[in-house]
Amino acid sequence: MNTTQHQSASAVTETGVLLTPAQAARILGIPTSTLARWRSERRELPYVKVGRVVRYRRGDLDRWIDQRTVRPLG
Repeated sequence: MNTTQHQSASAVTETGVLLTPAQAARILGIPTSTLARWRSERRELPYVKVGRVVRYRRGDLDRWIDQRTVRPLG
């Protein structure tokens, strides 16, 4: 890999990384069964299906967390 390719690869943010349901659940601190229920109800978090495989984008998890962050008034 030359320097340009290495820099390009390094420039890719982790927001596009695809995570397994177990990894996503661990990050969010919830059971994988909750993610499965949310998927079946088509609510809460967006997810990606590649064939029968379910994945979550790290950036979607970060946005979901940010949207639920309660900010102090002062």
